[in-house]
Amino acid sequence: MAGYANHDVAGAFESSRAVFESIITELGAADCGITHGELEELLTERSRKLMRRLLQEHLDLRSVREHPVPGGVTGPDGIQRTRLEQGRRRGLATVFGEVTVTRLAYRAPSASTVHPADGVLNLPAEKHSHGLRRLAALEAARGSFGDAQAAISRATGQEVGKRQLQQLAARAATDFETFYETRRSPAGTSGDVLVLSADGKGIVMHPEALREATRKKAAESVRKLGTRLSKGEKRNRTRMAEVGSVYDITPAARTAADILALTSETTSAEEITPAPVARNKWLTASVTTNAAGVLTAVFDEATRRDPTHQRQWIALVDGNNDQLRRIRTEARTREVKVTILIDVIHVLEYLWKAAWCLHDEGDPAAETWVGEQARRILDGHAPRRRRHHRHHHRHTRRPDPDPTQKRRSHGHLPHPQSPSGYLDYPTALKNGWHIATGIIEGACRHLIADRMDITGARWKLPSAEAILQLRALHANGDFNDYWTYHLTQEQQRNHPTHNAIPQAA
Repeated sequence: MAGYANHDVAGAFESSRAVFESIITELGAADCGITHGELEELLTERSRKLMRRLLQEHLDLRSVREHPVPGGVTGPDGIQRTRLEQGRRRGLATVFGEVTVTRLAYRAPSASTVHPADGVLNLPAEKHSHGLRRLAALEAARGSFGDAQAAISRATGQEVGKRQLQQLAARAATDFETFYETRRSPAGTSGDVLVLSADGKGIVMHPEALREATRKKAAESVRKLGTRLSKGEKRNRTRMAEVGSVYDITPAARTAADILALTSETTSAEEITPAPVARNKWLTASVTTNAAGVLTAVFDEATRRDPTHQRQWIALVDGNNDQLRRIRTEARTREVKVTILIDVIHVLEYLWKAAWCLHDEGDPAAETWVGEQARRILDGHAPRRRRHHRHHHRHTRRPDPDPTQKRRSHGHLPHPQSPSGYLDYPTALKNGWHIATGIIEGACRHLIADRMDITGARWKLPSAEAILQLRALHANGDFNDYWTYHLTQEQQRNHPTHNAIPQAA
């Protein structure tokens, strides 16, 4: 109660003291023979009642000590409000229960009412407190909205409707972009490599949340089954969410043998040189911003870390041509050199597709062939791999493979130095860089699949965007810092100008 001098604080909390004394009396009763688990439940319930009473009486005390501002107050619109109304009340749903805030109101004709005490308390625009909003942000990002409702009820005893929970989560993520625009750059050294990566994954949406072209296809399609989507029907129900990542690595040189040893059952972990460890990982995700916008954010983050472009930048991609064009465009615009590498795991997958064009399903020779071709690629000899592929096919007696499979196996194995190649793995391994997109693949699973792909879930844009951003904050380890920033921004939005409140003399 510091700062509230010269007022009878003791008398202000009589009700709270009575509640506390009743708890002591109950616990000290001679016939109180309940178990420790029952005691925990009892004290949890009683403590909520006590905390709500303490909060209410504290707010009442502040109301008593609020004295009129001489001459009135000026609102954010510049209008002076001189008409005073006492005892203006509003409800506030808190983590302890609902309380009432009583304060002075200042009015003027044709102007909104101003409550200076609201600014001091940083009251939210809606009924739910920042404490409940924080819980909503934590729980809704962790599991389904139904699970979040149950978790909030267990923690607070308060019931929050599903729609209210979605709105609270969306409000909690309001300052995601500005937070990352203004935060300090993580510590790094000039020898660290900056790694940029991006990828996308579809989220099942409500029809009105689909992009226009997808919505038209969905409207034109005829469902085969009434209770579930059949094969091929789901893609006309999804909207692509884009995920971007930036992180630092300290280079650690490796060889092709280290990469191929990862797939060998006879090689022990001690014999493998580990990949560089990702540090200062930053993730962003959006279902409303397109891929170009997310890549712009990725380059913004990289520029914030290395504004003078003194460090080595590499971009890890899966070979998507649109993504490659956007990366090249951003690099040209910012006048920064970015070395692009195609994810080696994707290359290995295409090798396996090629292998099944040349070998029977399950043939051990296919594994040997893939290993040989992968070694050549990692050693920088991809051109001969393509010729070997065609030669091998001409000299086998197997029938022609499926045309689609054959086209895919040929179409994604480019020359290392060709414009669409980016397979210079010898240089990457020698320089100690990452050559796989494991970070961004894992980010897509964590940010999107683990939460957004819950069976039966269909998303609206505001909720989907908020959950993606909240999960990114948690993954980055920034949620607590973000929340402090968010509350500051909330005060500036809701109470841009609030007068000091004179206290009782």
